[in-house]
Amino acid sequence: MSNSIINPLHWPHPRGYSNGLLTEDGLLFVAGQIGWNAKQEIESDDLVVQIKHALQNVLAVVESAGGKASDIVRLTWYLIDKNSYIEQQRVIGEVYREVFGKHFPAMSVLIVQELVEDAALVEIEATAHIKK
Repeated sequence: MSNSIINPLHWPHPRGYSNGLLTEDGLLFVAGQIGWNAKQEIESDDLVVQIKHALQNVLAVVESAGGKASDIVRLTWYLIDKNSYIEQQRVIGEVYREVFGKHFPAMSVLIVQELVEDAALVEIEATAHIKK
């Protein structure tokens, strides 16, 4: 069985990992994506803005593998501020639908103490099934 490494072409090469790994049977495992831009710069300390960027980054990896938002079957969100997430759920939902439409895969939200990138407020990983 041969796996394909997936890294969007316009992104810098990641250090020590791949943004995605696509198996022969179409399973795509997307590494945790944070709320930075394609140049790996966090542009805002606003949770909603970072969530939008993280979701766009997840989708960029999925699309680089030949998939679309509806191919995503699972999302795991890691957040460092539970209260901020709860207080902004309505706006977060609007941003989510803006990026993924009305596609709602299985999801988990975990609250963590911190993320590797100091300025990151959220990290989102995904699993998708890309139909060939």
